[in-house]
Order: sequence, then C-alpha cells, then structure tokens
Amino acid sequence: MAINLVTKFSPLVDEKFTAESKTSLVTNKDYDFIGTHSIKIYSVGIAPMNDYGRNTTLGTGESEVLSRYGVIKDLATTVQEVSMEKDRSFTFVIDKEDEDETLGALNAGSALARQLREVVIPEVDKYTYAKMSANAGKTVTESITNTTAYTSINAGNEEFDEKMVPMEGRVVTCVPAFYTMLKQDKNAVLETETGQNMRIKGVVSNMDGVTIQKVPSSLLPENTNFILSHKIATTQAIKLAEYKINNDPQGISGALVEGRIYYTAFVRENKKSAIYVSVHAAA
Repeated sequence: MAINLVTKFSPLVDEKFTAESKTSLVTNKDYDFIGTHSIKIYSVGIAPMNDYGRNTTLGTGESEVLSRYGVIKDLATTVQEVSMEKDRSFTFVIDKEDEDETLGALNAGSALARQLREVVIPEVDKYTYAKMSANAGKTVTESITNTTAYTSINAGNEEFDEKMVPMEGRVVTCVPAFYTMLKQDKNAVLETETGQNMRIKGVVSNMDGVTIQKVPSSLLPENTNFILSHKIATTQAIKLAEYKINNDPQGISGALVEGRIYYTAFVRENKKSAIYVSVHAAA
C-alpha cells in the first residue's frame, strides 16, 4: 500500500523554502499561475504635467482633443507575458535492508529533507539569481579591491536613489570573496548583529540600511561580485511541489521516494531598475 505524504509534507516544503531558500529574501510572490501555464502583466503609462490654460479659448477642428488641462490622450499600456518554465523531478529508492543495516541512517524521510536542502532549493535559487542577473536594469563591469568594495555598493545605491527604488528592503547578495574585501574596506561599517532565522538565509550583516547576504559563488552567475536588488522586481512562483514516499510499491522492498517541482521566476519589465549587478573584469 502506497503512503502518499503530499498533504503532510507540503506545508513543510513551504517552510523549508521560506527558511532555507536564499532567494526568498529578494523575491516576491505577487503573481500565481493557478489554473494556467502563463499570465499577462499589464503596465500602464503615465500622463505628462501641463500648464493649466486658465481663461484660454480653445480652437476648433483640432486633430487632437484639447482642454484647459492639456491634450487629452489615452494612457499607453504594455503587456509582459510570462510562463512556467521549469518542470523538474527526482526519484530514489531505499531498500528495507539497507535502512536496517545502516541503523536507520538511510531513512526515507530524512533523505527527502536532505534532497530538498542540498539539491532542490539550490537549483531553484540558482535559476532565480540567473533570471535576476540577465534582466537587471544595470550591469557594471569592474575590478574590485579591498579599498573599493564599499564604493562599488554605493554606486549601486546611488543608481537606486535616482530610480526611486525604496530604501527599505534593499539587499546586496554577494559571493564570499567580495564580502571578504568588503570587511577589509576601512570605509565600510558593518553591523553584524543578525538573528538566527536571517543567518539561515545567508544574511551576515547590514550596512547603511542595506542587508548584506553572502551566498556560495556557485549560486550566482559566473564572475558576479554582487547583485543589489529589491524584492519588488522579481517574482518567484512555485505552482506545484509534490513529494511522495511510497512504502513497498510493486517490485520494491522498501521505500520509493518521488518528487516533482514546477516553478518559474521572472523580472517585471517596469521594475528592472530595482536590480543592479556588479561583475568582475576578466583577468
């Protein structure tokens, strides 16, 4: 008889992604794909400001509709269509005697949790960071040293200030080598008091109100120094996360573990300015 643990394990899946996923700090869940493979996101334009035409006599026969408030025009709209992209799965078996003769070290439940922690979550994070980097509003190539690390982040913050990206919620996601240089930069004042729940996400300090998150270089695109971002820019959607432990299915004496995750990530076109990427110059 197969024991399907989807209903019991799914909440744990969400908890693990929230607690252990590094990208949960820099992404939002503003859109879902329930009942559909793709969605359309509308961006609505804005109207220019005019000098009010007080006591102005409007002409007739104009090709454009005029008023004292200015030329009347429809607001422009653009449409961004995004789709689910990654449909991934895994499976493995734990023989009943293998579990017994390893004193329970080979346990289906713990093996499944390990698979999520070491394989599934890193894969989703790496994919998401790649999407952020490829769709960044600005990417700079620079050679950073332990005397310029602070300045390089400041340049990104200045860019965000000019684009009116919210100050609260900015995150620098950096590789270990960059963080080492940042710590050595005498201009950088780092506040290293962070809670355990944030350390699980890779948060190591705060600087000038910006959260500093350190992640393995394997999670970021090659040659990346850091990604400065705000979570308003990137949406991560997990439409299906299904994990099953089947005890003694036909042909197997033991537990058959199966998992499937259907996910995507995308950067909204009108929020690209909330992602700034620094890559190091080739040697």
